[in-house]
Amino acid sequence: MRTFLTAACAALLLGAAPAVLAAAQPGAAPAVAPILTTPEARDVMTYARPEIARVTHVDLDLEVDFQEQILRGTATLSVLAQPGAKEIILDTDSLAVTRVTDDQGRALAWSLGAAEPEKGAPLTVQLNGAQRIVVHYAARPGASALQWLPPQMTAGKQKPFLFSQGQAILNRSWIPTQDSPGIRQTWTARLVVPEGLMAVMSADRLTPEGEPAGAGRRAFRFAMDKPVPPYLIALAVGDLAFRPLGPRTGVYAEPSMLDRAAYELADTEKMVEVAEALYGPYRWGRYDVLVLPPAFPYGGMENPTLTFLTPTFITGDRSNVNLVAHELAHSWSGNLVTNATWPDGWLNEGFTSYFENRIMEGMYGRARAVLEADLDWDILMREIELAGGMEAPTTRLRGDDGEESGQIDYIKGSLFLRTLETILGRERWDAYLTSYFNRHAFQPQTTAGFLADLRAHEIKGDKALEAKLQLDAWAYGTGLPDNAVRLRSEALAAVDAQTRAFVAGGKAAALKTADWSTQEWLRFIGNLPRQMAADRLAELDAAFNLSRSPNAYVRSAWLELAIANRWEPAVPALEAFLHSVGRTLFLRPLYRELVAQGNWGRAIAERAYRTARGTYHASTAAAIDALLNK
Repeated sequence: MRTFLTAACAALLLGAAPAVLAAAQPGAAPAVAPILTTPEARDVMTYARPEIARVTHVDLDLEVDFQEQILRGTATLSVLAQPGAKEIILDTDSLAVTRVTDDQGRALAWSLGAAEPEKGAPLTVQLNGAQRIVVHYAARPGASALQWLPPQMTAGKQKPFLFSQGQAILNRSWIPTQDSPGIRQTWTARLVVPEGLMAVMSADRLTPEGEPAGAGRRAFRFAMDKPVPPYLIALAVGDLAFRPLGPRTGVYAEPSMLDRAAYELADTEKMVEVAEALYGPYRWGRYDVLVLPPAFPYGGMENPTLTFLTPTFITGDRSNVNLVAHELAHSWSGNLVTNATWPDGWLNEGFTSYFENRIMEGMYGRARAVLEADLDWDILMREIELAGGMEAPTTRLRGDDGEESGQIDYIKGSLFLRTLETILGRERWDAYLTSYFNRHAFQPQTTAGFLADLRAHEIKGDKALEAKLQLDAWAYGTGLPDNAVRLRSEALAAVDAQTRAFVAGGKAAALKTADWSTQEWLRFIGNLPRQMAADRLAELDAAFNLSRSPNAYVRSAWLELAIANRWEPAVPALEAFLHSVGRTLFLRPLYRELVAQGNWGRAIAERAYRTARGTYHASTAAAIDALLNK
């Protein structure tokens, strides 16, 4: 049984007024979100001790300095503490803290502890009775969550750009707070930026056009009144324009990208409606999308009210809008109900990948959803093989050591939920999942907590059903249980037939590819032999210009095959690609395959990386560093 330190319990412990902490309606955002105190919910990647003193609200007032690549200002933190608590411990990473006061300006004693790799350093503040503390600080150049782009790395080439990426524990490099997904906080912010640039954040935009803030500067204000895990606090500053997509949806992008982005995202409002029909109301107000420059390290980031997206999803045919469906689905699984610690990250990504597929089915039909699920199966099999096979520890959903699991959390987690749907029946499963999101809205969750909830509300002691579902094998076991449900796509079966014909000696020109989607191309390339003759590679490239494909998904898959064959004609296109994108999903496999090719590949990898590394986000660079330093 899990134990909550709820707002009500805190009221008793802290002597808070009951009226202030009155119970919210089921599924509504509470004034103060609960924390979990069971052993499996202990977050070893935070210095915080939230059961003693915790942050409940963050108020940022920061100036953005592009010249020095610094954010400087204050973070005012609301503190909920047990009676007699003398201090609060915050997470920081390389912050330049100058002083700490209470909200009346009285100095508070503080100290920075020794820093640990990846974890940063604890900032301990003596409360002296304060319920609000003000940290005066600057986020230094090189802050791991922030990427400062010069004008030449933007689409417009005229103005600089800044964005943040906080997951998993990078936001402590620009916000001194308790940086753990299990410690949810409301927040407000004021950002002062140079005139001519727009600031956006993952919250309600209170001043969309900004307001004067001194010579050559404008201030933008934001508010998030729902408690969120701190990794979801995000900002971007640049030459941005906005276009509505529907009554509560829209897209931000650089002006030169706006038309293409709006075309690709035309179905976004309908996606929100389909998601709501599946699992209940969208609770975040607006759902807008920000299309970032290519240096963004992920496909998307589910920042509340404002999904951040890579421009690589834009292919002109809307075949990659499953990425939008995925980030939208996070508004329920991840943002509404969040993993309490990162070893339970599959609760975010596995649930979301399942929900994404259901949105795609609702939008575009069963065949499209089955096609994407079938392709995911291929990816999962490759990921499991790379991990070391079905017995590899990193194939578990509930991780223990924080090792990189690639897409296993996403796809195995989605398979788990699809298997539950198949056994329980879709109507029953959907009713359960809707109720689950309502019961745990704006709360952290653990694997043990999810399984306990499922057993309490659906299994109810039915031993035969328990045995059929194999819950513990899915959640804690390696590999795949034998009840995993695989979906098979007729469209991909047709691609497979063409692949076999080509491999048997057929001509590339005979392939009927005119109507192929991204997913069909990925199936074709993925099923080609890993070792091919140079003339066959040349034939395919001449027929379809794969080395220079404008579709980043197709191009990266092709380049991976070219590397496996040490096919020299693709090397210039490979090096250009490594310098033009920052998405880890594409970069990691390419560098990994280069390293696997010994001296030939390592030389290419190191040559490209020397000049490309500075264009990658810190999280991407860390992943590539690990590959090259093995």
